[in-house]
Amino acid sequence: MSKVKKLVLASLLLAILIIVERLISVQTQFLRISFAYVPIMLCAILMGPAWSAGVAALGDLIGALLFPKGPFFPGFTLSALLTGLIHGLLLYNTKNNRQFLVRLIISTFTVLVFIHIGLTSLWLVIMYKKAFIAFASARVIAAAILLPIEAGTIFLLKVFLDPVMKTFLASEKDTDSESYVPDDEKRETV
Repeated sequence: MSKVKKLVLASLLLAILIIVERLISVQTQFLRISFAYVPIMLCAILMGPAWSAGVAALGDLIGALLFPKGPFFPGFTLSALLTGLIHGLLLYNTKNNRQFLVRLIISTFTVLVFIHIGLTSLWLVIMYKKAFIAFASARVIAAAILLPIEAGTIFLLKVFLDPVMKTFLASEKDTDSESYVPDDEKRETV
Protein backbone atom coordinates (compact mmCIF):
# COMPACT_ATOMS: atom_id res chain seq x y z
CA MET A 1 0.00 0.00 0.00
CA SER A 2 1.41 3.40 -0.93
CA LYS A 3 2.19 6.01 1.70
CA VAL A 4 -0.58 8.28 0.44
CA LYS A 5 -3.14 5.48 0.79
CA LYS A 6 -1.83 4.72 4.28
CA LEU A 7 -2.09 8.37 5.29
CA VAL A 8 -5.62 8.70 3.92
CA LEU A 9 -6.74 5.43 5.53
CA ALA A 10 -5.13 6.36 8.86
CA SER A 11 -6.87 9.75 8.77
CA LEU A 12 -10.21 8.13 8.05
CA LEU A 13 -9.76 5.59 10.85
CA LEU A 14 -8.66 8.39 13.21
CA ALA A 15 -11.84 10.37 12.46
CA ILE A 16 -13.97 7.27 12.98
CA LEU A 17 -12.14 6.53 16.24
CA ILE A 18 -12.78 10.01 17.63
CA ILE A 19 -16.46 9.91 16.71
CA VAL A 20 -17.05 6.41 18.05
CA GLU A 21 -15.01 6.89 21.23
CA ARG A 22 -16.23 10.34 22.21
CA LEU A 23 -19.72 10.66 20.78
CA ILE A 24 -21.11 7.13 20.43
CA SER A 25 -20.16 5.49 23.70
CA VAL A 26 -21.57 4.73 27.12
CA GLN A 27 -19.39 6.35 29.72
CA THR A 28 -19.39 6.71 33.46
CA GLN A 29 -16.75 8.44 35.50
CA PHE A 30 -14.73 5.23 35.79
CA LEU A 31 -15.79 3.00 32.87
CA ARG A 32 -16.33 3.53 29.12
CA ILE A 33 -17.95 1.01 26.80
CA SER A 34 -17.65 1.76 23.09
CA PHE A 35 -16.67 0.35 19.71
CA ALA A 36 -13.44 2.37 19.65
CA TYR A 37 -11.48 -0.86 19.35
CA VAL A 38 -12.75 -1.37 15.77
CA PRO A 39 -10.81 1.44 14.02
CA ILE A 40 -7.70 0.74 16.12
CA MET A 41 -7.72 -2.95 15.26
CA LEU A 42 -8.50 -2.30 11.59
CA CYS A 43 -5.54 0.08 11.49
CA ALA A 44 -3.39 -2.59 13.15
CA ILE A 45 -4.48 -5.25 10.65
CA LEU A 46 -3.97 -3.06 7.59
CA MET A 47 -0.96 -0.91 8.46
CA GLY A 48 0.96 -2.37 11.39
CA PRO A 49 2.07 -1.35 14.87
CA ALA A 50 3.51 2.12 14.24
CA TRP A 51 0.44 3.38 12.42
CA SER A 52 -2.06 1.84 14.85
CA ALA A 53 -0.16 3.19 17.86
CA GLY A 54 -0.10 6.64 16.27
CA VAL A 55 -3.80 6.57 15.39
CA ALA A 56 -4.76 5.39 18.88
CA ALA A 57 -2.62 8.02 20.64
CA LEU A 58 -3.76 10.84 18.34
CA GLY A 59 -7.36 9.71 18.77
CA ASP A 60 -7.03 10.06 22.53
CA LEU A 61 -5.30 13.44 22.34
CA ILE A 62 -7.62 15.00 19.76
CA GLY A 63 -10.69 13.50 21.42
CA ALA A 64 -9.64 14.89 24.80
CA LEU A 65 -9.12 18.35 23.27
CA LEU A 66 -12.33 18.47 21.23
CA PHE A 67 -14.70 16.52 23.47
CA PRO A 68 -13.37 16.51 27.06
CA LYS A 69 -15.22 14.20 29.44
CA GLY A 70 -13.14 14.86 32.52
CA PRO A 71 -9.63 16.02 33.28
CA PHE A 72 -6.86 15.20 30.80
CA PHE A 73 -4.33 12.69 32.08
CA PRO A 74 -1.37 11.65 29.89
CA GLY A 75 -1.49 8.09 31.23
CA PHE A 76 -4.61 7.44 29.17
CA THR A 77 -2.77 8.55 26.03
CA LEU A 78 0.04 6.14 26.91
CA SER A 79 -2.55 3.39 27.35
CA ALA A 80 -4.04 4.18 23.95
CA LEU A 81 -0.60 4.12 22.33
CA LEU A 82 0.21 0.76 23.93
CA THR A 83 -3.16 -0.61 22.85
CA GLY A 84 -2.47 0.26 19.21
CA LEU A 85 1.08 -1.09 19.49
CA ILE A 86 0.01 -4.44 20.96
CA HIS A 87 -2.72 -4.95 18.40
CA GLY A 88 -0.37 -3.92 15.59
CA LEU A 89 2.39 -6.27 16.67
CA LEU A 90 0.06 -9.26 16.89
CA LEU A 91 -2.46 -8.65 14.09
CA TYR A 92 -0.34 -7.30 11.24
CA ASN A 93 0.70 -9.72 8.46
CA THR A 94 -1.18 -12.80 9.54
CA LYS A 95 -1.10 -15.64 7.03
CA ASN A 96 -4.54 -17.22 7.37
CA ASN A 97 -7.79 -16.88 9.31
CA ARG A 98 -6.87 -19.48 11.92
CA GLN A 99 -3.58 -17.74 12.77
CA PHE A 100 -5.41 -14.42 12.77
CA LEU A 101 -8.06 -15.68 15.20
CA VAL A 102 -5.44 -17.01 17.63
CA ARG A 103 -3.47 -13.74 17.49
CA LEU A 104 -6.70 -11.74 17.80
CA ILE A 105 -7.71 -13.55 20.99
CA ILE A 106 -4.20 -13.10 22.43
CA SER A 107 -4.03 -9.40 21.57
CA THR A 108 -7.55 -8.70 22.84
CA PHE A 109 -6.88 -10.57 26.08
CA THR A 110 -3.53 -8.80 26.56
CA VAL A 111 -5.03 -5.35 26.01
CA LEU A 112 -8.05 -6.01 28.22
CA VAL A 113 -6.00 -7.41 31.11
CA PHE A 114 -2.83 -5.33 31.09
CA ILE A 115 -4.08 -2.05 29.65
CA HIS A 116 -7.77 -1.76 30.57
CA ILE A 117 -7.69 -3.54 33.90
CA GLY A 118 -4.10 -2.81 34.91
CA LEU A 119 -2.96 0.54 33.58
CA THR A 120 -6.35 2.25 33.38
CA SER A 121 -7.11 1.26 36.97
CA LEU A 122 -3.68 2.57 37.98
CA TRP A 123 -4.32 5.91 36.24
CA LEU A 124 -7.69 6.20 38.02
CA VAL A 125 -6.04 5.45 41.38
CA ILE A 126 -3.51 8.21 40.73
CA MET A 127 -6.24 10.65 39.69
CA TYR A 128 -8.91 9.92 42.29
CA LYS A 129 -6.89 8.48 45.22
CA LYS A 130 -9.12 5.44 45.69
CA ALA A 131 -8.25 1.77 46.13
CA PHE A 132 -6.97 -0.12 43.10
CA ILE A 133 -9.29 -3.06 43.75
CA ALA A 134 -12.34 -0.81 43.54
CA PHE A 135 -11.48 0.19 39.98
CA ALA A 136 -10.10 -3.15 38.86
CA SER A 137 -13.04 -5.26 40.04
CA ALA A 138 -15.56 -3.49 37.78
CA ARG A 139 -13.11 -3.70 34.88
CA VAL A 140 -12.64 -7.47 35.31
CA ILE A 141 -16.36 -8.04 34.78
CA ALA A 142 -16.41 -5.72 31.77
CA ALA A 143 -13.33 -7.42 30.29
CA ALA A 144 -14.88 -10.87 30.65
CA ILE A 145 -17.92 -9.66 28.72
CA LEU A 146 -15.97 -7.69 26.11
CA LEU A 147 -13.39 -10.34 25.18
CA PRO A 148 -15.69 -12.51 23.03
CA ILE A 149 -17.55 -9.46 21.70
CA GLU A 150 -14.40 -7.68 20.53
CA ALA A 151 -12.72 -10.80 19.13
CA GLY A 152 -15.89 -11.93 17.35
CA THR A 153 -16.61 -8.52 15.86
CA ILE A 154 -13.12 -8.03 14.49
CA PHE A 155 -12.87 -11.59 13.15
CA LEU A 156 -16.16 -11.24 11.27
CA LEU A 157 -15.15 -7.81 9.94
CA LYS A 158 -11.84 -9.19 8.68
CA VAL A 159 -13.45 -12.19 7.00
CA PHE A 160 -16.05 -10.03 5.25
CA LEU A 161 -13.66 -7.19 4.38
CA ASP A 162 -10.73 -9.31 3.14
CA PRO A 163 -11.79 -9.27 -0.54
CA VAL A 164 -12.45 -5.53 -0.42
CA MET A 165 -9.15 -4.81 1.30
CA LYS A 166 -7.20 -6.86 -1.24
CA THR A 167 -8.88 -5.11 -4.16
CA PHE A 168 -8.89 -1.50 -3.06
CA LEU A 169 -5.85 -1.26 -0.86
CA ALA A 170 -3.35 -2.95 -3.15
CA SER A 171 -0.36 -0.87 -4.15
CA GLU A 172 -0.05 0.48 -7.66
CA LYS A 173 2.61 -2.14 -8.44
CA ASP A 174 0.20 -4.95 -7.54
CA THR A 175 -2.69 -3.82 -9.73
CA ASP A 176 -3.01 -4.23 -13.47
CA SER A 177 -5.15 -1.12 -13.92
CA GLU A 178 -3.90 1.58 -16.21
CA SER A 179 -3.17 5.03 -14.92
CA TYR A 180 -5.89 7.63 -15.03
CA VAL A 181 -6.38 9.25 -18.41
CA PRO A 182 -9.02 11.99 -18.75
CA ASP A 183 -11.90 11.30 -21.14
CA ASP A 184 -10.81 14.12 -23.47
CA GLU A 185 -7.41 12.54 -24.04
CA LYS A 186 -8.95 9.11 -24.65
CA ARG A 187 -11.07 10.52 -27.47
CA GLU A 188 -8.08 12.23 -29.09
CA THR A 189 -5.99 9.06 -29.19
CA VAL A 190 -8.73 6.93 -30.78
